[in-house]
Amino acid sequence: MSIGATNARPFLEIKDLTVRFETDDGIVQAVSDSTFSLQKGQTLGIVGESGSGKSVTSLAILGLHRTRSNAKVTGEVWLDDQELVTATDEQVRHLRGGKMAMIFQDPLSSMHPYFTVGSQIVEAYRVHHPGVNKKVARERAIDMLARVGIPQPERRFSDYAHQFSGGMRQRAMIAMALVNDPALLIADEPTTALDVTVQAQILDLIRDLQEEFGSAVIMITHDLGVVAELADDVLVMYGGKVIEKGPALDVFQNPQHPYTWGLLGSMPRLDRDVRERLTPVKGSPPSLINLPSGCSFHPRCPYAGRNGDKSFTEVPVLRGGMHSVACHLPQEDRTRIFQQEVLPNL
Repeated sequence: MSIGATNARPFLEIKDLTVRFETDDGIVQAVSDSTFSLQKGQTLGIVGESGSGKSVTSLAILGLHRTRSNAKVTGEVWLDDQELVTATDEQVRHLRGGKMAMIFQDPLSSMHPYFTVGSQIVEAYRVHHPGVNKKVARERAIDMLARVGIPQPERRFSDYAHQFSGGMRQRAMIAMALVNDPALLIADEPTTALDVTVQAQILDLIRDLQEEFGSAVIMITHDLGVVAELADDVLVMYGGKVIEKGPALDVFQNPQHPYTWGLLGSMPRLDRDVRERLTPVKGSPPSLINLPSGCSFHPRCPYAGRNGDKSFTEVPVLRGGMHSVACHLPQEDRTRIFQQEVLPNL
């Protein structure tokens, strides 16, 4: 099922999620009124530049902002009919690592340098299975290391994170995340800093393990190629807001937001001859402390002046059904611009 499906309550449902951080410089509006959903067995890709709110959203789902005294999280996060924003710390801790887990961006800094990789996987398993002895937990950890493709798992069990290559560390992180068979897996930039061959292996591994475990997967990335490879649905974020969402195929073939057009235009194409340089999205992402008035994208949008002053004064609302967009340009104008001005240059 895709975003917006209403046949049954989604396994994960986010309603009006807002995350703010109070700092000396002002209030950081990290995520504003984010709403989306995800079913078991499906993959949601969340894309956008650094600072768009992707990782903050995932950490809010896991309840990891609770440790920060300057963070304020509002809205609703429903995981399998349990609301997490208002849940107790103990309830969220019980779910984290068990029913929901995360593959972090940097496995070297996410793993403890003083403990072996195997012992950390064992600990993650025993926290949620307190009645299991160390021998059984060790066998489970070795089995998971083998399933994620780490050679000689019995020997590598006793190695430290710094003794693993980047790709092997990422595999170990995946083993740790999956050791408790989580129903929700969040992968935050899981292929960053890996070479292309290893990237492909990691993506294949996540897809195979998802099929095996039937997990719902959120893939957070700035790489649209990763999203095209894995995602059923796509969420595009900019300035802490969801500006476009819909089925992946539809978003790639018929993107509706000028920012999405810019992301697609900056992506290398392997099905065409290289004729000129890639076209980047002009300008820089906005400050989340001092967001532009109206549409946050208007300072970088080449079409902002085509709808009167709306882009400069009014915040666009996410509208549409399965494929929705937050843009002041009328539907017919977006279709014409995309077909005539954008598509020939993609």
